[in-house]
Amino acid sequence: MLHLSDPNLPARVSAKLAEYQDEIDEVENYAERVTLGKSRFSSRNTTTNATFRVVRARLSEMCSGAQRCVYCEDSVGDEVEHIKPKDLYPEDVFRWPNYIYACGPCNGGKNNKFAVINQGNLVIVTRPRGAPITPPSLGDPAFINPRTEDPLAFLTIDLLGTFLILPCEGLDPVAESRAKFTIEVLNLNRDLLLDARQNAFGGYRARLLEYRHRRDDGADVNELNALRDDLLATPHPTVWAEMKRQAPFIPTLQDLFEAVPEANEWLD
Repeated sequence: MLHLSDPNLPARVSAKLAEYQDEIDEVENYAERVTLGKSRFSSRNTTTNATFRVVRARLSEMCSGAQRCVYCEDSVGDEVEHIKPKDLYPEDVFRWPNYIYACGPCNGGKNNKFAVINQGNLVIVTRPRGAPITPPSLGDPAFINPRTEDPLAFLTIDLLGTFLILPCEGLDPVAESRAKFTIEVLNLNRDLLLDARQNAFGGYRARLLEYRHRRDDGADVNELNALRDDLLATPHPTVWAEMKRQAPFIPTLQDLFEAVPEANEWLD
C-alpha cells in the first residue's frame, strides 16, 4: 500500500458530490443520516450515474497496474471503498477524499471496522450488529489513510523470507498500534498475498536484470524506456518500493541497484 496521487475532479463533479452530501447533512438525527447516506450512496454509485462514472474513472487512475486494489495491490479494484465507513461517518459518504478503489476481499473484510486514537489509546468504534445507531467515539482515525499519509512510514515488507507486511521498527506506541490495526483489518498477510509478493519480488528483480543486460548491450532509449515501463506496471508496487528502500541492507539488491542507479529514480 502506497501513498496515492490525487487527481482532481472536474468542478461539476465536485459540485454534484457536495450537493449529494448536503442532502445527508441536512438531516438532524444521526441514525437517520446513517440510513439515508447508505441508501443514497447505493442508488447513486452506479454506471448510469454521470457523477460516479467520473469518480470511478479518477479512482482507476489512482490504482497501480491493471486497476489493482489500493490496499492489497493484487486483486482488481472495482468497488468504491469508504476509508471512513459510511455506517459510522455519514458526514463523509459523498466526500471525494474518503474514496479509494478496493477489491471485494479487502472492502468486504474491512466493512465498517474502524478505530480512533483517543488520548493515546486505540479505541475500536465498530458498531456491533443490532446495536443502537449512535455516533462513534471521538478521536483521530487509527486506520492508515493512503490518500493523506505515506503507509511506508508505518509498514514494511519482510523481503528476506516471509513477505509479511509488518510494522516498521522504531515506531512510537501509537503508530505501531495503527500499523497493526490496519494490517489486521485488511488481512494483508493472507496466504495468497504472501505468495503474490514473493512472485512480484522475483519479477521485479528479473525485469531489472533484463534492463541492465539490454542497457549494457547498447539498447536504444526507446527499448529501455519500454522495459522500465513494463517493470513499473508489475503488480505489487509496494514490493518495488521496499526493494529500493531495503537495497542497502540486502547485498544482492545493493549490487543490482548500484549497477542500475537510475532505477532509484523510477516512480513507483
